[in-house]
Amino acid sequence: MTEEDRRTPAAVVFDALGLDYERAFADSAARRASLDRLLERLAPGSRVLDVGSGTGRPTAHTLARAGHRVLGIDVSPVMVDLAARQVPAAEFRLADIRDTPFAEASFDAVCAYFSLLQMSRAEQAAVVAKLARVVRPGGLVALATVPLDVEDAEGVFMGQPIRVTSFGAEAFTGLVTGAGLTVLAEECSRFTPDLPGATPEPQLFLHARRPEQPPEDR
Repeated sequence: MTEEDRRTPAAVVFDALGLDYERAFADSAARRASLDRLLERLAPGSRVLDVGSGTGRPTAHTLARAGHRVLGIDVSPVMVDLAARQVPAAEFRLADIRDTPFAEASFDAVCAYFSLLQMSRAEQAAVVAKLARVVRPGGLVALATVPLDVEDAEGVFMGQPIRVTSFGAEAFTGLVTGAGLTVLAEECSRFTPDLPGATPEPQLFLHARRPEQPPEDR
């Protein structure tokens, strides 16, 4: 088995894209607004997990610049290296959220911006439930996805072949509430990547909170 065979499909895609991905999606006003909303709710010096941290910008960079302690994880070695160089104030690790253990309630907030789309629906549900556990009671979860009802659909993303699975907006919101999180804000928008011939794509940004106490304890 070659090294490429051992890597996840997402790692292969994003190793190839590198900084081109950052350039194509850097001007998303909805993503900036989502980060601003998160910053408004975070206490100073919060510990934040950035799942699918990519090049480190804008998410880890924005959070670290505001004084928060950021751990970014990504399956792409190229992205982890780029992020470490671009955002030295944060920590980055080569890791897959699906099989990386984190202690319960070990973060004040978790971000996962567009990092679930190459997982199966069962894996996405398991990851969202995991994120709901790793934030402390009262902690925040910021998520973004492309809200389309597709499963294992073949496509081409920035010249790279991919397979995508997602949920419609209502179903994805249901996935989040089903994990025990309370949705605080929901924004649907359309964004056109800075790419030749690109067309607008739908984007869904959710902000949620882990309840202070489980419902049965209230």
